[in-house]
Amino acid sequence: MAIDNKMMTIKDLTERMHELVKSKGWYEPDSKRPQTPRNLAVSLSIEAAEILEHFQFGEEIKDKDELGSELADVTLYLLQLASVSGIDLEEAVLKKIEVNKTRKWDVSEVKSKK
Repeated sequence: MAIDNKMMTIKDLTERMHELVKSKGWYEPDSKRPQTPRNLAVSLSIEAAEILEHFQFGEEIKDKDELGSELADVTLYLLQLASVSGIDLEEAVLKKIEVNKTRKWDVSEVKSKK
């Protein structure tokens, strides 16, 4: 998404997410929604499961806006979990891409099709 003709980076999105969380008071010690790594991981998993509801009884995306909203929820929790855990998400993603380039998937399946 572009804001003022500038593309948002992971860092920009993380800062915007922190602004939202701070504005809600969720980083306060007495918050009813403590933003701990465990709580964020649980929330991330719950939101990811909500994505599945969109495909529960079919392959078609019925409501793109609703699916986009769920994907955004997942993204926000992922950004926050990485940040509060001290993980540079951009670096972690780039490292994982390099690792995945060297991995072999479906090797036996590919050989059996020949």
